[in-house]
Amino acid sequence: MSAISAGGSGAAGGAPVAAGRTPPARPAPPLPATGGRPGRARGLLRAVARRIGSGIVVIWAAATTAYLALLAAPGDTVDILIGDGPDTPEIRASIIREWGLDRPEIVQYLSYLGRLLQGDLGRSYRLQRSVGDILAEGLGPSLRLAVAAAATAITLAVLIALLTAGRGPWARRAVSGLELLAVSVPTFVIGIVLLSVFSFSLGWFPVSGDEGPASLVLPALTLALPAAGVLGQVLREGLEKALEQPFATTARARGLTERALVARHALRHAMLPGATLVGWFVAQLITQAIITEAVFGRPGIGRVVLQAVTGGDMPVVMAVVILSAVVFVTVSTVLDLLYRVIDPRLRSS
Repeated sequence: MSAISAGGSGAAGGAPVAAGRTPPARPAPPLPATGGRPGRARGLLRAVARRIGSGIVVIWAAATTAYLALLAAPGDTVDILIGDGPDTPEIRASIIREWGLDRPEIVQYLSYLGRLLQGDLGRSYRLQRSVGDILAEGLGPSLRLAVAAAATAITLAVLIALLTAGRGPWARRAVSGLELLAVSVPTFVIGIVLLSVFSFSLGWFPVSGDEGPASLVLPALTLALPAAGVLGQVLREGLEKALEQPFATTARARGLTERALVARHALRHAMLPGATLVGWFVAQLITQAIITEAVFGRPGIGRVVLQAVTGGDMPVVMAVVILSAVVFVTVSTVLDLLYRVIDPRLRSS
């Protein structure tokens, strides 16, 4: 009787427990699921949604800045939009009607944004053509040049990093000097040197134009060399740090060869900062393409921008500003998703 009473007074909820026995433990509440495919999918969707939201803000800011620059430019807005184009009463009336210059400023601004949302980039009154058509013609050659330059830069950088990581000090110094030279020399000087050697002297590649893959080699190399110099340095340092980490020691102890260790593990660790620099390089391509396409006489966005600036073609200039923002947002979004492929720790964030 005393045993039952003692057990009853010590049991939770008043349930009688025999003396000398431990009451059964209550099951712990289930922990929320943080991993697995659903968690990774939610993290990816959140990242894409954040990027799209911030990208819309960046594009809106670029379009608004271009519009405010048009309003802030000295002189009459109609004269600025005409530029060096023909000036007739009919064209002036068309500009006033299209841009809504006879309406309140807020209505003009909202009308401008509305046209952009519909894909209407305006009209070049100097060339008497749609701005969208002008950019579409130049976008193809510039895109081919950008892809070729990016692929060349990444290939050269990876080869430089793999061949020089962990090597002796003399090899590192020699390669570092070449990388510093590639970064320091202006792009147009690199282009002129390549033209002088491989086109004028050796005759291996055409001097100008956009006819076939051969005409793409020297312009792509001109854009790729400075980027490869920076990327090579970053990838080499990343590889050397990765090869000193504990996971590398463990992999070696398990019999993994040095080449397999670099290819399977160390290179992935070194690629994360390199991916950021690739984004910087792609964002700089539009600026560098203006000089490179002028040196090699290539068609493209660079030539379009140069002609628009020298001819005062403000609608084309404004459209190029917006196009640059779209390229920047696209590259940033792709890189953000690429980070999650390279580093699994970011997939659930």
